[in-house]
This record gives sequence, structure tokens and C-alpha cells, in this order.
Amino acid sequence: MADRTKQPGWEHFPHQADIGIRGRGRTKEEAFEQAAVALTAVITEPDKVECKEEVKISCNAPDDELLLVDWLNRLLYEISVGKMLFGRFDVKIKEGFLNASAWGEKIDIAKHNPTVEVKAATYTSLKVGREKDGDWVAQCVVDV
Repeated sequence: MADRTKQPGWEHFPHQADIGIRGRGRTKEEAFEQAAVALTAVITEPDKVECKEEVKISCNAPDDELLLVDWLNRLLYEISVGKMLFGRFDVKIKEGFLNASAWGEKIDIAKHNPTVEVKAATYTSLKVGREKDGDWVAQCVVDV
């Protein structure tokens, strides 16, 4: 039986010159949301990001792993083009389609003190699936 007292979360894991990101959650959607928080945490402290503006993001892929990479790369597009950072996410996944809302604010160098620019989510160490405890994990390496 899965331990339902655990909270969703995120973490980084070492990977040579790049950075591994990992989201965990009770559902696949929570794991994708937490992977997005981990992505933000590569750039800045997620708690520094105020959730003022909502951006809608949609994508689709033939499997969960490709969907994760597409999701994270769509977020990176919004960060780059919209000059925004995101701190909260709501992801819905159904039959290979992801529809999400990301809340954040315009990048403020003094406030957010961005540390690195993330170029892309990659297929390296790519994994989306259930763990032995029943929780979901969504992970990959991002190119910095």
C-alpha cells in the first residue's frame, strides 16, 4: 500500500555538466507539476516567484516521457519569450494531451537573481512512471 502521507516534491540530481530535475507526486499530474517547480529552481528560488499572471500551455505526445520533455520545453519557451518565471502549476493529462496553467511573473533580475539559463529539457535520464510506493516520478536532465 502506498504511503499517502508523503507530500509531492521535487529535487535536483547530479549529472556531469548539466542538471537533473525530478518531480514526485501522488499522481502523474502532480509529478509533472513538481518537475516544473524543479525547473524553476534551477533558475531561481521558486518561493521568490509571485503567481500574478496565468499562462496556458498545451501539448501532446505519444508517450508520457516525450510529453514531459515537451511540457518542460514549452515552459522554457514561455520563460524565454515571455521573460517570465513560474512558481505554481496545474497540469491535466488525458490520452497523451497535456493542458496546463502556469502562474508567475515577469523576471526581475534584482528580485529573482537568476543563476543560470536553462536551454532545453533533454532525453537524458528521462523517466515517467510509478515507484514501488505507488507515487509517480517525472524526471530528465536539462541542458544549462
